[in-house]
Amino acid sequence: MSAGQLTGKKLQNGGNRMNQTEMKNYEPEVMVDTEGLSREDWLAYRRLGIGGSDVAAIMGISPFATIRDLYNDKVGILPLIEEEESNWVAKEVGNRLEDLVAEIFSRKTGLRVFPVRKMFRHPLYPFMLADVDFFIVFPDGTFGILECKTCNYNARGKWEDDSVPANYVLQVRHYLAVMNMDCAYIACLYGNNEDEFFIRRIERDRMEEEDIIEQESYFWKEYVEKRIEPPYSGKPDLILASIRRYGGYADKSLPEIEVSGMETKSLEQYLSLAEEKAQLEKRRKEIDAKQRELSVPFVEKMGAGCKAVFLDGDSRYRITYNPTRRTQIGKDQMEKLKIQHPDIYEEYAKTTESRTFRIKKEAA
Repeated sequence: MSAGQLTGKKLQNGGNRMNQTEMKNYEPEVMVDTEGLSREDWLAYRRLGIGGSDVAAIMGISPFATIRDLYNDKVGILPLIEEEESNWVAKEVGNRLEDLVAEIFSRKTGLRVFPVRKMFRHPLYPFMLADVDFFIVFPDGTFGILECKTCNYNARGKWEDDSVPANYVLQVRHYLAVMNMDCAYIACLYGNNEDEFFIRRIERDRMEEEDIIEQESYFWKEYVEKRIEPPYSGKPDLILASIRRYGGYADKSLPEIEVSGMETKSLEQYLSLAEEKAQLEKRRKEIDAKQRELSVPFVEKMGAGCKAVFLDGDSRYRITYNPTRRTQIGKDQMEKLKIQHPDIYEEYAKTTESRTFRIKKEAA
């Protein structure tokens, strides 16, 4: 692939079928120029296909979204409960530091990198989209992909021993398929200096790529195009949060429903685990009480102090008794605020909802 093709040549073969030779030598299509594109318009184009960051949700391993969330986004179903994005700062940091990550990568490797502000799509699978961070020019004149990431210091363990988070691997393999390239690098900055930096090379794997394309094709053709909801898959916490967002707030006035088509053994297992949890909780409370009892003479000696040391032969025990202070408005005071200053209450009060799932076994 030439630099000219990367920077703007629109191909003519579109979504037509290709023979085996063409399938190996294809070139990506330019879907839209993203330079100056508003975020709303960019998101609208993203909904016309599957992007690299969508793949993990289809595969059921995304740490952020379920396959149903992805489906709802593609077909334009909006959640009934709009919540503030909890990780917006991390996303914003990642976006703003992309150029810096690319510069560090270039200095460390000596490879030239450059952006192409275009959204590409696969000529054979036009629902496969790629909005690549940067491209790499290798010494032999070929091109590769650079994906730029950031993470906090505590998350660096996911990158150690040459590992890469699985969702990022899927993202890059998707890009390699769309762009018909053989190599990509993922660069991740996890600190505030160039030594706190990971570089990982991803070689194209045609067998894994075939599986990704097969799963994406099934999702797009069987679910999105037919407007059929996919079954939930992924982490239970993400699934429960998704059900809540799209199901809306709880309504206690709704009548009791009879649930059918489910397995009794799931309910029995839930009850068994609840009993096991109750026993563990009872033991935990017993341990807590014993620990408090053992701490009494030491706390009495320390008084208002927060630190102490106890020497016993070759052993030294450092003891801390630190305070945890929290300022909050009590329930009674909150009610007064609501009555006496309703404007202030409405401006700053925030109502959240959580629901508790319980099972009680009764005689039929």
